Amino acid sequence: MRLALPLAAEVAVAQAAGRLSRLAGAGGGTTVPGKLLWKLDPGAIDRLAARLPLGSAVVSATNGKTTTAAMAASILGGRFNLAHNRAGANLMSGVASTLIHARGAELGLFEVDEAALPEVVARLRPRAVCLGNLFRDQLDRYGELEHVAERWRSAVRELPPTTALAVNGDDPQVGELAHERQGAIVFGLDDPHVARSSLQHAADSKYCIRCGTPYEYAAAYVGHLGDYRCPACGHSRPPLDVVARDLELNGLESVGFTLVTPAESRRVELRVPGLYNVYNALAASSLALTLGATFEEIVSGLGSFSAAFGRFERIAVGDRSVLMLLIKNPAGANEAVRTIVDGGSPAIAVVALNDAIADGRDVSWIWDVDFEPLLVGLDRLVATGDRAAELALRFKYGGLDPDAIDVVPSLERALDRGLELVPPGGELVVLPTYTAMLALRKIVADRGFARPYWERAA
Repeated sequence: MRLALPLAAEVAVAQAAGRLSRLAGAGGGTTVPGKLLWKLDPGAIDRLAARLPLGSAVVSATNGKTTTAAMAASILGGRFNLAHNRAGANLMSGVASTLIHARGAELGLFEVDEAALPEVVARLRPRAVCLGNLFRDQLDRYGELEHVAERWRSAVRELPPTTALAVNGDDPQVGELAHERQGAIVFGLDDPHVARSSLQHAADSKYCIRCGTPYEYAAAYVGHLGDYRCPACGHSRPPLDVVARDLELNGLESVGFTLVTPAESRRVELRVPGLYNVYNALAASSLALTLGATFEEIVSGLGSFSAAFGRFERIAVGDRSVLMLLIKNPAGANEAVRTIVDGGSPAIAVVALNDAIADGRDVSWIWDVDFEPLLVGLDRLVATGDRAAELALRFKYGGLDPDAIDVVPSLERALDRGLELVPPGGELVVLPTYTAMLALRKIVADRGFARPYWERAA
């Protein structure tokens, strides 16, 4: 029989555990309080969420949820006092930890793991939900994409009637969710000149979700995201409410676009690059609209946004810089490569592949990534991480001379090797999987070149 404690006592115990974890150096202790509270009393999360006077907003996606939530925080931060899991701890334990430390907050803003979404929304009963995309990712943990999509459909059907919904219409599985909720906001891109000439081989939702016929694409933007239509049954992208038009891709520096809503339109300049960041901006804008943000607040918030940690983050390391961009599945990695190459192929790159639970034990996805464009102009690759040898093999079969590949499993030594190869004033491109990214950032932070991610999140 569980010992019943007052909520205040449970929170105090969880907070103390977090402090002890930080003192012990256990990764900042960002999730320890929530894990303990979850064990003590799962219902405490519901009660803590109910204390937020303006409720909660939830963001979920396979790719981009951390950046989308950070963009939304930049937009909404001047209007609301936010409880936001900025450190990226997006399971139930991370949400619980954020709620534990949410004293004085008015609105919860939570990025949520796509597999955890159903339970999180059931407990938080959020005021608004934004769903960005579904890509094949961590098959050993999530299962096939269609399984996650079905769980999302069930979760959306169970949302409170008052919950606002924003969805990416360019994703067939996600756009279909607009039919589950009257008044849902649908966002997407409308600029064929930045689309790919054809659907990539690694695209996931290629077949009509209603009849199974291959979709035809008028424009394919990121993976399977685009303007699709089934030639057999007519299932197609829903009408868009929030749209990005007239895109201008400025290499590794920025991207501009015209943000169009039913009420007005305005030019937006993001200080982060890539088509995927336009999608993140559309998602954040749509979520902000459901929460009452003005168009001026949206444009201003997007304009002042800077990269979330590890997501196209630039870190000065002595007389050089490190450009770090997370990769974790074929669609996201392909866009990372595309953006880097558009900005000028690097001569030196460090690619880090781990196979921890948070990365996915199955790393066969690297064979579906189009790394080949990165090889143009690449003088040396430093392959690192737990699966450095397999990564090196992938690049060898991609056409890179084996003599141009350094296999350095130690992340710290690999970072040093990359920095050694880059001339003073140059920039080292680093493409790590999730746990490798956290470890590399810790190495840089321990050397005094960056703040720990949990301090950035405070």
